[in-house]
Amino acid sequence: MKTENSAIARSRIAVAGGEPVDGHVRPGFGTLQAALGVVAFSLTFPATAWGLKSFGPWSLVAVRCVLAAVVAGGCLIALRVPVPERRHWAGIGVVALGVVVGFPLLTTLALRTSSTAHAAVVVGLLPLTTALFSALRMGIRPSRTFWAAAGAGAVAVAGFTVAQSGGALTGADAYLFGALLVCAAGYTEGGRLARVMPGWQVIAWALVLCLPLAVAAGALALSHESVELNARGIAGVLWVAVGSQFLGLVVWYRGMAAIGIPRASQLQLAQPLLTLVWSVLLLGEHLTPAAPLTALAVLVCIAVTQRARG
Repeated sequence: MKTENSAIARSRIAVAGGEPVDGHVRPGFGTLQAALGVVAFSLTFPATAWGLKSFGPWSLVAVRCVLAAVVAGGCLIALRVPVPERRHWAGIGVVALGVVVGFPLLTTLALRTSSTAHAAVVVGLLPLTTALFSALRMGIRPSRTFWAAAGAGAVAVAGFTVAQSGGALTGADAYLFGALLVCAAGYTEGGRLARVMPGWQVIAWALVLCLPLAVAAGALALSHESVELNARGIAGVLWVAVGSQFLGLVVWYRGMAAIGIPRASQLQLAQPLLTLVWSVLLLGEHLTPAAPLTALAVLVCIAVTQRARG
């Protein structure tokens, strides 16, 4: 029986896209993929700030979606990927609304008046919110140690990023907290789907699903918002389209499928700190001496969540 069960488990892994989807199989590789996703996401806010130098907020979101969908659709066609089963389309729709449309649109609108440091509050709270969504959606029950470490990490990141922005709430906070909720839902549903189909196909089909809407929205937005192309603006929109919107989500969903949604989500505790580093290097923003102390606290929390039973 044990041999048969092992064979069944291996066959299910193969069906899921050739990469282990069990958190106990090659967890190091899954962690690496999720970490690469975090690095890609950490550049999203600075790249969006660059993109806003050339495009209006609505145009930027539409253009990034169209570009990412073209790349994703090209990959699906080139590899002759079959259309997902009907039962998967509702989940793909949640991914599309959460990470393809909702999060990019809400954070882009917020970044018109918010600094990248303040916007990083969203990312600091996202791991805990994603873990909560996964517990409700998939019945996952992490240990008390996991929750304690996750909560401590979220408090540390939120406190640091709020302090970086002067401790004052802005009018952009409604957009940011809305983005937090829709993104957590999209991550959770994408992580669930990545257990039964390759992670890159999850985001690829979500992007293709949004393509008609993005084209129509882009045409409308570009007719009402001015466009002033420059090197940084073009680089910004290319990164958020290909790096953040497609490639980053490919490795992120694969990583979540391999090590589990709660553990993968906690790797994002490092994302705001990486974003702040990029904001210094790319946007000229300034950090306080609290940064290394917060970084150390976050790394400790990540280590604890990775060892705690998820």
